[in-house]
Order: sequence, then structure tokens, then C-alpha cells
Amino acid sequence: MDRSTTTPPLAHRAAATARGPLRERAAEVLWANWTGTSTVPSRALYPHQWSWDSAFIAVGLRHLSPLRAQLELETLLSAQWGDGRVPHIVFNDAVPPGAYFPGPDFWRSTTAGRAAGAPADVRTSGIVQPPVHALAAWLVHRADPGLSRARSFLARLRPRLAAWHRYLLESRDAGGAGLAAVVHPWEQGMDNSPCWDGPLSRVAPAAPGAFRRADLAHGAPEDRPTDADYGRYVRLAADYRDRGYADVPRPAAIAPGAGPGAFLVEDPAFNALLIASEHALALIDAESGGPADRSYAHRARARTLTEALVARLWDADRELFLCRDLRSGELIGERGVTGLIPLVLPALPPGVAAALVRTARGPHFGLGGAARLVPSHDLTGAAFDARRYWRGPAWFNTNWLVERGLRLHGEQGLADGLREAVLDVAGASGFAEYVDPYTGEGRGARGFGWTAALTLDLLHEGRDGLFGGAEGESGGAPGGEFAEEGWGHG
Repeated sequence: MDRSTTTPPLAHRAAATARGPLRERAAEVLWANWTGTSTVPSRALYPHQWSWDSAFIAVGLRHLSPLRAQLELETLLSAQWGDGRVPHIVFNDAVPPGAYFPGPDFWRSTTAGRAAGAPADVRTSGIVQPPVHALAAWLVHRADPGLSRARSFLARLRPRLAAWHRYLLESRDAGGAGLAAVVHPWEQGMDNSPCWDGPLSRVAPAAPGAFRRADLAHGAPEDRPTDADYGRYVRLAADYRDRGYADVPRPAAIAPGAGPGAFLVEDPAFNALLIASEHALALIDAESGGPADRSYAHRARARTLTEALVARLWDADRELFLCRDLRSGELIGERGVTGLIPLVLPALPPGVAAALVRTARGPHFGLGGAARLVPSHDLTGAAFDARRYWRGPAWFNTNWLVERGLRLHGEQGLADGLREAVLDVAGASGFAEYVDPYTGEGRGARGFGWTAALTLDLLHEGRDGLFGGAEGESGGAPGGEFAEEGWGHG
């Protein structure tokens, strides 16, 4: 029996190491946030199961309890819709209705989502979040392959993960170039980024009396989105719900201006995580004993999507990936951390990877210099705000992704420095939701799930590379795990 599913994970503590107390504290956060089948991001502010939170949490949980990490992903994917989408929230009916907005009564998944195949026995939201799940599933499998095989973990999840990717690659290819589009800032995960200001300006906010902001009961107003922006989020979500969660057709039906799909954006981080998860799905297929051509198809798709990402979203002058507004057809000039996340891709052209490293180290993001952690937005930009949600504060999941990407592309020194900074700030901030990028002062919720989980991953002594091999095995060094398929950049 996996004792950590029923009692605090005392057996996994490493108090003898210099980082032992930090490991203990991170494990206690995850234990406190565990519901029995999944982990909430925060007991107070986010009392349900969130999609990409659970994926990142599973990455850390695998070091405490591989079984619990498997259950985390299984619980989330059991709420998948018939069309393949994985909803961004799975609601816990035991939580009081007013504890979070927008709650299940707003999304009305079982009725408004019926045509899209929303499950009848569990209530969810109707939008999605970044598809990091296949990558998380592969890393969880690698933590205890014997347990994974005994439970048929990958074999059971593989069809769901494949359907999830198929939904994004088909129903969300609004631009017609192969990349997935997001229809709401909440889908991209970096909710309040200045990258969305232009597209959101087309959206009329919902009336202030039409919703009640539960988030302000748990955070200072100056740390959270403004009422006007929140009203736009509510209006977008309500419009999507009211059209039965139907996605915008491919380019022929896209017209400038407002209307269905007023917010329609190709985002580099969202697509980079989809590509990384395609790489992982190829490994999952191979491990599951599927046909060789199926695994190869995922590898080929990952290469094709990487090429599309560079062709569509790379800005050589800014040396950064940018978002594309599909309504205007133009790249959005704001520099967000989303543009650095493609560092996680093993087949990124070497010149692009080197340019991204220069940008990360430069004045806009301050890696290894002005900033303690990589900020969520351009330090020099007019919209930068060190404390307001996603408009400047540093987040632990994006810093983990940048650290992984740096290491993948051979930047071991930079990666080591960022790792140490993340660990120091995570512990000092009480595992905060996000922090001031200059001072490390905590903002938002404390005891935050993915902050604790990714701390555990960074503390793990025998750390895997991004795709589950040893450090340096995939990516930067020629001859790595992906070299035979041309996935390395050496």
C-alpha cells in the first residue's frame, strides 16, 4: 500500500540534506492540499481541481508518491469531454457554491456543454488550459515504471491524451497553420498578461452587478486583475457558454472585429507545451507497445508544429516568440514570459534557442542579473507591474519551464543559478502563488500547490531531463534520446 495516500509522507523526508527542511515543508503543503483523489492549488482561493495545476503538481508528487501522482492525472482526465477537451476546472460538489467564482452554476457544463460531450456526472468549466498533461504523465511513469505498468497507467491514459491533442489540433486550429488557438485568457493560463490588452479591448465588460469576485476576499485588489478586465473575462466566458462551447471554424469564417470568438489568439507557451507533450506522447506510445507508425506520427507532428511555431510566432528583431491576434492577423508586440517557454522544445533551431537565452539574460527579463526570478512580463515595458497578477510578478511554473529549457539546450550554469534562486524564493515566500521578481516578496495565495510540487522536483537529487532521461540526455548534446529522429539541436 502507498502510505502517502493516507498519511503525511514522513517516509519521504530527507532531513539529513541541506535542503531537508524545505523538502519537508513542500511535502506538507501538498499533503494539506490533497483531497483524496486530487490536489487543490490553494484551500482558500482555488478550492477545486485545476487542469494545468494538476499536471505540474503530479510532476512533484511523483517524488513523494508515484501512485498519488497517477491518481492526480487520472482524476482530471476522467472529467474529459466527449470532443476531447480537458476542462480547466473540475468542480468539487462538497465546496460551498459561493467559495469560488465563476463556479459550476455559471459554466452549466452538463447542459450548455451537452452537444460537446460534457460529462453528465461531474460539473466542470467549459474552457481549457495549456496541454502539459502528456509530459506530466510520462514523467510520472518514469518515477516508478513497475507500478505504472502494473496499473496500466499509460495504457489507460494514452487514448484520453491522444483525444485531447486531437481536439486542440483540429477544433482549435482557427488560424489554419496547425497551431492551437485560445479563446479566453484563462485558457492560456497567464490570465492577466499585458499580451491580452489589445485583443481584450474589443470585448465589452459584463455589467458589474452580473458577477461577484470571490478572489478579492483572498488577495489585495492591487495584486489582482482590475474590475474592468475581470468583466471582460466574464463576458467572454458567458458568450462561449451561450453558444454551446462551439469553437470558431477555420480561417474562412474569421473576420476582424467583435462577435463569436472576439478573443482568438495563437500563444507560444500554449503551443510549445502542446509540442512538448506530442514528444511525450510518442514516448508513451512506444512504452505502451502501440504501433511504431503511431509513435512516429507524434514525433513527425512535433517537428512540423515546431516549424509552424517558428514561422508564425518568432520575431527575429525582438528575439522572442510573440502572440498572434487572429482577428487582426498581427503579432502582438508585448514581451511576455510566454515567449521564452519554447525553450522546452528539443528541435528548436539552434539560432532561435541562442537568441532566446540572450533575451532571457537581457534587460527585458533580467535572468541572472536584475531580477531574482524571471518575471511574467517585460521589466522595461510600460505595462510592467511587479505585483499585479501576471503583469510582472514571477511565477514558479514558468521559471521551472525556463530552467528545464535552459538545461535542455546546454545552459547548465544559467539553469543551476535559476534553480537555486527558485528554491530560495519558494521557501522564503511560504510557497507563494507568485512573487515580486526583484525582491522575491510573496503575493497571492500561500501554500500554493504547484510551487511546492515544483520545489520538490528541483530538489530531487537524481533529476530527470525534461523528457524523462538523465540530465543532458535529450536536447542540447548530440546523440541524446531524440537525436536519431532529429529532435536534438546539436
